[in-house]
Amino acid sequence: MTNYLLTGGGTAGHVNPLLSLADEISKSEPDAKILALGTREGLESNLVPARGYELSVIPRLPFPRKLNFYAVKFPWLFLAAVKQCKSLIEARKIDVVVGFGGYASAPAYLAAKRAGVPIVIHEANALPGWANKFGSSFASAVGVAFRNTPLKNAKFVAMPLRPEITNLSFPRDGKSAREYFSLDPEQTTLLVIGGSLGAKKINETVIAARTVLLAAGIQVLHVSGSRSDFEDLSEPGYQRIKYCDRMDLAISAASFAVSRSGAATVSEFAAAGLPAVFVPYPIGNGEQTLNAAELVNGGGAFMVQDKEFTPEYIAKTLVPLISNTKQINQMASTARGIGVLDGTTRLFQMVQGVLRAKA
Repeated sequence: MTNYLLTGGGTAGHVNPLLSLADEISKSEPDAKILALGTREGLESNLVPARGYELSVIPRLPFPRKLNFYAVKFPWLFLAAVKQCKSLIEARKIDVVVGFGGYASAPAYLAAKRAGVPIVIHEANALPGWANKFGSSFASAVGVAFRNTPLKNAKFVAMPLRPEITNLSFPRDGKSAREYFSLDPEQTTLLVIGGSLGAKKINETVIAARTVLLAAGIQVLHVSGSRSDFEDLSEPGYQRIKYCDRMDLAISAASFAVSRSGAATVSEFAAAGLPAVFVPYPIGNGEQTLNAAELVNGGGAFMVQDKEFTPEYIAKTLVPLISNTKQINQMASTARGIGVLDGTTRLFQMVQGVLRAKA
């Protein structure tokens, strides 16, 4: 029996790959013991127990970005978290630590090193976070979701994806999915994703241009985001919802998509063969631009900068593109060819290789 510690969290981009691997372990090793490690503040505090896995928590310790009182305290807080993780690893007789980044990962990596337990890291973004950069220097194996991720000794394993996404048929027959969202089953459908935090620019632009889209015969499924300012709205050809718990059906219903280019979104669209225009998040380190780079350069998607995504762009560029069935079918095939369906299996095999080397 193998004891696994899966660490990561904060955002869905860290939690969902963790859960995908946990499900694969449970399927392949029914007697395995799986413990997740995260923080109380992250999405894992709800998502992990809801999936049926045990969660242990440590304090949320963001890396200090400026010199202040917290920065002075940080080393001592970090070492206390490492001690807590090491005690957990030893008490639960953990055989391998698999980390996905996020606040809980760095203390777990150092604790595992001190306890002599092998570490496997998965980095979901094209630009790695500080926890995974730190841990990769002494990890037994490192897997990345994108080929252009700058981590030494990393191996491309792609993104662990939910079976609901990887099991979608291709080409997709989205008629029943469109009916699920009260849309015309025969009509071209644009999926717009504002993101879990609500992408204000995307939401406002699509709302302003929805009459142009509808006039062109393009209906819209608009997931505005759970924290957006826009309430749910249902009218002919336009369905707006804050949250979608059946993203597999939303993807199946869509002919084309507009979205930010978070790592999971890019990977899911590629795996499903869903062509898209990506609007990278304009603030930060540019990771969203790099996440979509391979898919855009390969011809499976387009990219437009946030400031250039306007109602005029929708009218002059997006509508003609979506109306060109031949082009979007070619983009769909290209995206599907770039996408990887077995990322979860690849990561699981990497972990098993590390365990065999330890034995």
